[in-house]
Amino acid sequence: MDEVSFFSVLEKQYNSQLPFVVYSRPINNLVKCWLQKDDTLHTTETYTESGFVFAPFDIRNESVLLPENDCELYTLEANTLKVEEKISDFEATETQKNAHIDLVSKGIAAIKKGELKKVVLSRIETKDLRSADPLSIFKKLYNKYKNAMVYCWYHPKVGLWLGATPELLFQVEGKQLTTISLAGTQPYKRVSKVTWTNKEIEEQQIVTDYIAHQIEPFSKPINISDVETIRAGSLLHLKSRITGLINDTAELKSIIQALHPTPAVCGFPKQDAKDFILKNENYNREFYTGFLGEINLKHAKTRNKNRRNIENNAYTVVKKQSNFYVNLRCLQLKDHKALIYVGGGITKDSVAKKEWEETINKTKTIGNVLE
Repeated sequence: MDEVSFFSVLEKQYNSQLPFVVYSRPINNLVKCWLQKDDTLHTTETYTESGFVFAPFDIRNESVLLPENDCELYTLEANTLKVEEKISDFEATETQKNAHIDLVSKGIAAIKKGELKKVVLSRIETKDLRSADPLSIFKKLYNKYKNAMVYCWYHPKVGLWLGATPELLFQVEGKQLTTISLAGTQPYKRVSKVTWTNKEIEEQQIVTDYIAHQIEPFSKPINISDVETIRAGSLLHLKSRITGLINDTAELKSIIQALHPTPAVCGFPKQDAKDFILKNENYNREFYTGFLGEINLKHAKTRNKNRRNIENNAYTVVKKQSNFYVNLRCLQLKDHKALIYVGGGITKDSVAKKEWEETINKTKTIGNVLE
């Protein structure tokens, strides 16, 4: 299927108000789309189904599922996608600035009192749009952020979301579990050596230690890579890779409950930080800092790399594979507005005004494709 046909099918689906997701995983020239055949709202509580899942920050609420058996799947291979539409720019208001600084100050005070060790606080940047073609925005995200999970997700009974997230929640392929610890943020600059503050290094270590502790009941031994600096668009982050082999009794739902939400999007201790967020942010995150991705898809791998040896081609291993990404760097299109969700990790060394500036930098990741 060529690009014109691929996006024509998607446009028809969207105009018919039928659910779909179009996405591309990091470092991958494959664009995939799932088109649900009707507008039924499917949800999952067990995470045992096969399909594409879109889960909220608070998983006491429903996780939406596009079931594999109820969808048509298409794939497109492309290095870049053709884009024509231009939209508009936006600026934060002084009221928004003061409100976020006050919120962060509350978080810092709670940490200094010993109530929390870290909390991730966020806000919404709202922009009126003259026009908003979600597929055009998706194409811009795809062209710009090759090292991110880029997606456009729509269900007429839920809403329309787009994003470019650099953060893997976790991946399971057979028994192999892979996750990452991602924290710390600074603008990308063309310098030979990147310098990180103690606050940023501590923030990343909190996330790493927490993840390793959380997966210990399901996976041994646990391997943690060295910390590295990675680029995500116009931003830099600190990252560690964590791997292990899950045991035979581990269930996908249990791993989800153990890891979601991570300290990178919630805080630590998890429940205390979550309670603080729900009480003080004064808005509903919905699917921001939730997770999304393929769930329980069968993936076949042949052990024979010599295609001429047909006899050995019978030795094919079929494994279940799930890939979940944290829903960061995202926006919601609603009532001709772009609702851009941004936040940052707060520790005892945080400075409220600098945290505000960090959200401005993060807004540019999505805001750049709305220009």
